[in-house]
Amino acid sequence: MSPSLSDTPALSRRGLLKFSLGASAFLATAGLGASLSGCSSSIAANGFAILRSADLLFLRALIPVMLDGAVAAGNMPTAVDGTLKNLDSGLNHLSPQMLKLTQQLFDVLGMAVTRGPLTGIWGSWENASGDEIRHFLERWENSSLSLLRMGHSSLLQLVMMAWYSRKESWAHCGYPGPPVV
Repeated sequence: MSPSLSDTPALSRRGLLKFSLGASAFLATAGLGASLSGCSSSIAANGFAILRSADLLFLRALIPVMLDGAVAAGNMPTAVDGTLKNLDSGLNHLSPQMLKLTQQLFDVLGMAVTRGPLTGIWGSWENASGDEIRHFLERWENSSLSLLRMGHSSLLQLVMMAWYSRKESWAHCGYPGPPVV
């Protein structure tokens, strides 16, 4: 007789390691497949040095959710555009290896085949609601998979550094600005 479900643990340590390894292999394969198949364009969008058109679709949906509460609704379009410019500038100064990893993260989030299962956003980013994006961010932040937690941390750090390097963000956090020399 086989043990009942309540007698067996939901996921053993070995099972978790196998699952994590499988998920890592899936993400790496998806990123590599996107870059080899041409789904991942390396051509920067018009007016940007690094960010591609597909990246902009994702980031234009993500940034307003991340800046919610820090920017007045009327100022959000300007804040998003400025944050994208700063993010692009920051990415342009990354090492080639870090840039490649960041673009792979953006590729995984941009491809429909990986976006749905990993984020819960099955449609395009432009049609995702703020609540859906917040749920995706919470899901990744609290994931049992370290790879997803690292992805959340990377997104958060990239966007927040790009936003808080802008002069318009300083008043919200109480920073008077650099001293005048």
